[in-house]
Amino acid sequence: MSSLTTLFNIQHPVIQAPMAGVQGWELAAAVSEAGGLGSIPCAMLSPDDLRQAVRNFREQTSNPLNLNFFSHQQHIADPAKQQTWLERFLPYYEELGVEPPPSSAAPGRQPFNQAMADIVTELKPDVVSFHFGLPDAHLLQQVRDAGARVISSATTTEEACWLEQQGVDAIIAQGVEAGGHRGMFLSEDITRQIGTFALLPQVVAAVKVPVIAAGGIADATGVQAALVLGAAGVQVGTAYLLCHEANTSSIHRAALQSEAAHHTVLTNVFSGRPARGIVNRMIRELGPISPFAPPFPLATAASAPLRSKSENMGSGDFTPLWAGQNISGCRICPAADLTRHLVSGRPTTSEK
Repeated sequence: MSSLTTLFNIQHPVIQAPMAGVQGWELAAAVSEAGGLGSIPCAMLSPDDLRQAVRNFREQTSNPLNLNFFSHQQHIADPAKQQTWLERFLPYYEELGVEPPPSSAAPGRQPFNQAMADIVTELKPDVVSFHFGLPDAHLLQQVRDAGARVISSATTTEEACWLEQQGVDAIIAQGVEAGGHRGMFLSEDITRQIGTFALLPQVVAAVKVPVIAAGGIADATGVQAALVLGAAGVQVGTAYLLCHEANTSSIHRAALQSEAAHHTVLTNVFSGRPARGIVNRMIRELGPISPFAPPFPLATAASAPLRSKSENMGSGDFTPLWAGQNISGCRICPAADLTRHLVSGRPTTSEK
């Protein structure tokens, strides 16, 4: 039994990565019931929505649960920069016949705050994970007082050491292959972002707490390789995107099963922070990295109506198609099957 299974009281050293927008409590419950650690992404949920999600989860399984929050610094919108960013999208609005939003449109993702800390106190999840560093010390202490284990993502050895100094229970070493947002928080320099199997042994050597490998791990062989390099467990996201319990849209599912899925890139054009996704029209024409993008998450509003209109037309031109570099593990099957496959290597129902 690995230190991770003991730490989180789970059967398998597998964490399902929290993936806002493509999953809810259903995927988390299926993974936890199968012996892994299911995660519910909370950055876009209201307190009432989060209560209901946890209630639904606990009706399906009594096994451990991870609640994931963003801990970014909330920026005040600069009207001039917001307007400059919006203007880059005006030709698309004209093309699609859509009214552009106000340049001051509000962001959709909130950092961990007192209201969410109070919900953690109320709901008492087994694990609370953070992305983009950690919240303020008094909020973090409230999470600990609720009895939750605390984990967070590191994309460099320096970030891992900082997290250990703050007293986290385990560290997620997020390699550059991982889909979705980079967890980077001490530096904005993406040239310092390295692959999982380069980052992992460096982090393991630098800290004493358990290290969880994330990024590019999609099958039992990848899991075993991570364990050999010193990981206490793995966090897997992309491989779950085609599972029955995921809320991945039909457009996103089709992209994952196409040749386009072999071409991913780090881009900031959707949210203002680097995140890995499948290259589409918006990335090609405005990015992948744009110096005009407002800081996270203030860049999101400019493209939101375009995304809605194009998706209604069956197009993913303006949709963030988050995916890691390794889509080979994506399987159309129950999440429980995939979770067990990651540990045993036995075929899933989609392969039989």
